[in-house]
Amino acid sequence: MTDLAHAGTFQLADRRVNRMGYGAMQLAGPGVFGPPKDRDAAVAVLRAAVDAGVNHIDTSDFYGPHVTNQIIREALHPYPDDLVIVTKVGAVRGADASWLPAQSEGELTRAVHDNLRNLGLERLEIVNLRLMGDIHAPSEGSLEAQFSALAKLRDQGLIRHLGLSNVTAGQVAEAQGIAPVVCVQNQYNLVHRHDDGLVDALAAQGIAFVPFFPLGGFSPIQSDALAEIAAGIGVTPMQTALAWLLARAPNLLLIPGTSTMAHLSENLAAASLKLSDAAKVRLDSIAAR
Repeated sequence: MTDLAHAGTFQLADRRVNRMGYGAMQLAGPGVFGPPKDRDAAVAVLRAAVDAGVNHIDTSDFYGPHVTNQIIREALHPYPDDLVIVTKVGAVRGADASWLPAQSEGELTRAVHDNLRNLGLERLEIVNLRLMGDIHAPSEGSLEAQFSALAKLRDQGLIRHLGLSNVTAGQVAEAQGIAPVVCVQNQYNLVHRHDDGLVDALAAQGIAFVPFFPLGGFSPIQSDALAEIAAGIGVTPMQTALAWLLARAPNLLLIPGTSTMAHLSENLAAASLKLSDAAKVRLDSIAAR
């Protein structure tokens, strides 16, 4: 597999991680609900990712629920010293696989303990408060109560660092008035550029921005344009989208997910892809289509 060092590293809290990481969401069953079709394959993909140099894994105990964290524990525990596992709290799953807010202090505390138990840890490295907003888009509103609850758990020693997910710039500022924020995880990609200003502001502060859905929100015309540019480079659209993110800002940490070895190799290979200036210009123009 690719040498992930080609993509560089970034400081995530007090740990330096490779910028190409891994998102564990797809290890659960369809709709991120229930067990995977092939648990052994899921375990193998996780081990292959870490063997390839991935030392930043994104997860949550509401993936499954519980399934993904249990697979991570089976595959990787005891964990390598350099591995940073980042989880998130703020939701639970309904019996119909729905995503439901779980933002009270009691619900957040239970979620932290669920993550500790299923990951087999005594302390979580980083916990993101995941605001529900419009599910995949943030909406304004105070997060003081929720973030203060997590700060209390951090003070108790159950969490080392705190981050945010699905938030606005105003909510980031509000959280920073309560406790340090080490990362922000929002939807962001080649065409979903609402957080351009936030990406740059966090970069200036040395704070990681972790984009999710690298191909989410593309119109058919935009997808066709990306496919055409990728074909000209000789790589896949996903690899091109990941390479664009790596080139966009030094604080972007990628967490593409997959449950297959073939797609894992494809995603990690994007770490070595260097886009020409001409390709970057063409890719930037896609958002306007």
